Amino acid sequence: MPIAPRGPVPGIGVGTWAWGNQFLWGYDPARDDQLEATFRRAVERGLTVFDTADSYGTGRFDGRSEALLGRFCASLPPAERQRLIVATKLAPFPWRLGRNGFERALAASRQRLQGKLDRVQLHWSTARYAPWQEGPLVDGLAERVLRGEVRELGVSNLGPRRLRALHRRLAERGVPLRSLQIQLSLLAPEALLPGGAVDVCRDLGIEVIAYSPLALGLLARSPGSLEAPAGPRGLLFRRLWTRVQPLLQALDHIARAHGTTSAAVALNWCRSHRALPIVGLRTADQAEAAAAALAWQLSDDLCEKLDRLAFACRARMPANPFQSA
Repeated sequence: MPIAPRGPVPGIGVGTWAWGNQFLWGYDPARDDQLEATFRRAVERGLTVFDTADSYGTGRFDGRSEALLGRFCASLPPAERQRLIVATKLAPFPWRLGRNGFERALAASRQRLQGKLDRVQLHWSTARYAPWQEGPLVDGLAERVLRGEVRELGVSNLGPRRLRALHRRLAERGVPLRSLQIQLSLLAPEALLPGGAVDVCRDLGIEVIAYSPLALGLLARSPGSLEAPAGPRGLLFRRLWTRVQPLLQALDHIARAHGTTSAAVALNWCRSHRALPIVGLRTADQAEAAAAALAWQLSDDLCEKLDRLAFACRARMPANPFQSA
């Protein structure tokens, strides 16, 4: 059973997957002012890490997440803008090949982000379907780090074996691998198993970033009757609802004892395992709640209790199909 490690506890980052995504999150461009207010509240409350991707945004809103984040960052005073860490992910689409396969994509992301780009990440592994594609793409990004065009390099959706291989490949060129972004939540705890991706990150000094730490919002719900959201998220909620009740009840009990929310407990569980949770925010109130979760931490006993419940729970989030071994 995983045990929360000792050491510094990371903060909380802001995810922007919903900014431009109509299919899953019902994005409405008429609410862009609300998203800007969300961004500003997050910055005011000390949330400084923002994560996006060049593939975020559906249909005609392709790239909208980066464009909005770039616009919001550009509106800040220079000193405040400098404090932020903006990370994007580049998708290894089949037509992006070779060392220069990301050249146009990186330039487009930089333009949408109006020059505020601190970390570039490989969005997913191609090991399952085109293993020969991945290495040259990462080599090309490494060259940009060595030339000073990109400050930091990260990866996403890599398992322990592929992670070690890419870390070794980059180390041979003198380029640090800064972060691994993986799905990690109480409904997707597998990366915490001995010898898993989190153990490898600790061995190699790689930052762990947890995406979907609230399981698309399911872990923010109260136990009992379900009010399912519209669309695909509602289908997932209804499928998992009965099986997730013991876990939701435990979250609710801990939240009440701390005078906080179930979402804050779920985020702090990730932090207890020294992973930086990236939580999606669409309202200023959500930004306020995420920042408030930084004010306290789970005890070791409560973290271990949640570990046991997570691994015993029969509900699981769907695995990313591009996650490598």
